[in-house]
Amino acid sequence: MKITFYGHASLGIQVNDVNILVDPFISGNDKASQIDVNSLKADYILITHAHQDHILDVEAIANRTKAIIISNYEIATHYENKGFEVHPMNHGGSWDFEFGMVKYVNAIHTSSFPDGSYGGQPGGFVIEGEHKNIYIAGDTALTMDMKLIPMQTTLDLAILPIGDNFTMGIDDAIIASDFVQCDKVLGYHFDTFGYIEIDHEEAKRKFFDKDKDLMLLAIGESLEL
Repeated sequence: MKITFYGHASLGIQVNDVNILVDPFISGNDKASQIDVNSLKADYILITHAHQDHILDVEAIANRTKAIIISNYEIATHYENKGFEVHPMNHGGSWDFEFGMVKYVNAIHTSSFPDGSYGGQPGGFVIEGEHKNIYIAGDTALTMDMKLIPMQTTLDLAILPIGDNFTMGIDDAIIASDFVQCDKVLGYHFDTFGYIEIDHEEAKRKFFDKDKDLMLLAIGESLEL
């Protein structure tokens, strides 16, 4: 499993020959100007919630790639009505896709489309691949529901928002990693704009002091599990 950070909360996940994009917000992110949206491969697009900084490039990418959009029922229906192929889910539900099992799990946040219309309830994704398991938290506060995840899935990586203000920050993300019982964390949803700028060294030190590994990838950088 190869994971690429495209800035903000945008990720590329490659599982064998299957390409997955998560919350593509690239063309509107000045910090990701070196990423060519038109060259990104996508067989599936996972959407955690409907805010613009998570869906901006969904339609352009799905039009070009014919990717299947996976999200909550309301978001999936929104795109289905526009002619896209979708797979609707809801909290607690799981489905076996060609790249692994996906479960849609709770997140505490809000969810509305840029025009203010209802975007369902926000969520995160647990992906159980053939060899590696990951948790993509989405935009969320720290929540006790995270404790349910390791009761069913042993994680190899937790992808957690760390920018604070709109989501949990560093200190809560450390607790979240305890809740999901995963000390290997990829941080995201940080630095895109002023409200969520962080001190990288301080963040890494706080995780290190708790015997945890916080990875902060440069935009376009990848890691392999």
